[in-house]
Amino acid sequence: PIGTSLVVDADGSFVGNVGAGCHESELVETARTTLRDGQTRKIDFELNDALLDGSACGASMTVVVWVPDASFKTHAQQIVTGTDDVRFYCGGYEIFVPKRRSLVIVGATDLAHCITSLAKTADFTVTVVDPRPEFATAQRLPEVDRVVVGWPREVLPDVLPEADAVVVVSHDMKIDVPALGCALDTRIAYVGALGSRRNQLHRRAALAADGYDDAALDRIHGPAGLDIGAVTSPQVACSILRSEERRVG
Repeated sequence: PIGTSLVVDADGSFVGNVGAGCHESELVETARTTLRDGQTRKIDFELNDALLDGSACGASMTVVVWVPDASFKTHAQQIVTGTDDVRFYCGGYEIFVPKRRSLVIVGATDLAHCITSLAKTADFTVTVVDPRPEFATAQRLPEVDRVVVGWPREVLPDVLPEADAVVVVSHDMKIDVPALGCALDTRIAYVGALGSRRNQLHRRAALAADGYDDAALDRIHGPAGLDIGAVTSPQVACSILRSEERRVG
């Protein structure tokens, strides 16, 4: 699988990195040469302490330097969209780029905004669901890929089947309980719910009354997030995303 990538322009400007430490500048110059002559190159690096002053990881690295042709435009668009797995060939290697993971947040709150900001950096697509139109707006949540206005029971059955994780953060039982029920009706990898342990017990009782057994209810991570002493919304968002990453991978 592809590790990471570096895009270089003819003037030497670049975006990204391949984690090669002191070799990065060499790669940029090699890429500029490849842009001039069009010849694909494969470079093998040994990331050892002799070259990197004791800071090396001791790994080996193979880097393919190439100039995409016009046909790559379609692959690039698919990678950016992130809705499907993408495979293409580069320098004799088959490159596999998995589709972006999908996160659904129920509750268009300030915390949803913080979670979205972090999730986007981790390459998730993010959908926010909330029945309150004054909350669920693109203006309040500019980084969200999709904002859905609707009650959980009406919209989540169509949204959740493609998702990898769902986090419920509305703090409103009328929204939280149906949303969690919809999540438990799926095989989604991570189900998180914000709130105190007391609130978790109330939700659990309501869901049990709706017929969900202990095995289903135990799938809910609540209070959502790792216990890192989080207080502010950004800190809580960080703890939730890390907990989610453990389950989604």
